[in-house]
Parts: sequence; C-alpha cells; structure tokens
Amino acid sequence: MTETAKEYGGALYALCLEEGISQDVLDELRVLTEAFAENPPFVRLLSNLGMAKEERVRIVDESFRGKIHLYLLNFLKILCERGSIGELAGCYEEYRARYNEDNGIVEATVTSAVPLSAGLRAKLTERLNAVTGKRVAIKERVNPALIGGIRLEMNGKRYDNSVQGRLEQIRSALLTAVQ
Repeated sequence: MTETAKEYGGALYALCLEEGISQDVLDELRVLTEAFAENPPFVRLLSNLGMAKEERVRIVDESFRGKIHLYLLNFLKILCERGSIGELAGCYEEYRARYNEDNGIVEATVTSAVPLSAGLRAKLTERLNAVTGKRVAIKERVNPALIGGIRLEMNGKRYDNSVQGRLEQIRSALLTAVQ
C-alpha cells in the first residue's frame, strides 16, 4: 500500500468516524473497490490524464451520484482530480484496517478443500474469537489441492492443518533424511 493510499484512506476514515457513518461507508467502499477491480476499462478511463480532470470528475459524478454516500462520492472526485483513482484499493485497505482496529476486529483467511458448512464456520469463528479475545471476521477461500483440512492466515501468520501441508512436511522430512 502506498503512502498516498494510507493518507487518503485514513483521512476518509477519520471523517466518517467523526460523522458516525464509518460502517456504512466501509460497506460502500468495499462494493466500489470490487466493482473497480472487475472493470479495468472504467478505471483506465478515469485514470486517463489526457482527458480533462473536469471530464473525469463529471463521469464519476454521473456514474455514482445518488448511489453512494456524498462523502464517498466527493472522495472519488478528489482521487480523479489528483490522478490517483488507481489508489482506491489501497485506500479501502487502510480504511478497513483502521475500522477493524477501532472495532476490535481481526481478519482471518480460511482456505479449505471444500466450502465450510455453516456449523463449522460458526465453530471456527467462535474458537478464534475465544483465542484472540477479539471478533474474528473470516474470509473463505476454496482450494481443492488442499485435499482436506484447513489453512488459516491471521495476523501475518499461517497455520497449516491441511492434508497437502502434512504431505509437504513428510516430503521435506524424507528429503532431509535421505541427504
């Protein structure tokens, strides 16, 4: 994440926190970031410095007015004016990080061979909440190559309890023993 994204995302968060709308803007910012990621031509259009900044701002205004909070709309306009619309994803990361810190939320990514059942997801969330003393927000990924078990990434650490991980450990131990 760039310093620009940290500064802008942090400033947006501070404003929204002060106004009591941090959760609502977080949700809208997530949706916008996903939409921008799925539409690179639109981002390229808004990043085209050969186009007058007034025109880029007009496109943003016409595209999003009445659909997102006014603060977020004005934030997008500022990014367009300064040629920094490509920083939106980083701004979202910074905003989300500050929101999570203020609200005692820890993000965890759980990768499994098949989607988690609702019961397993609830048990895992409950256990992680108890272990961390915080509220854990789980993001799920599916990777059939894991064969079974799960891989957990949280707070910059990786915990691998997958069949694939165990097989890799055995392979590594065998290679070490042979040498």
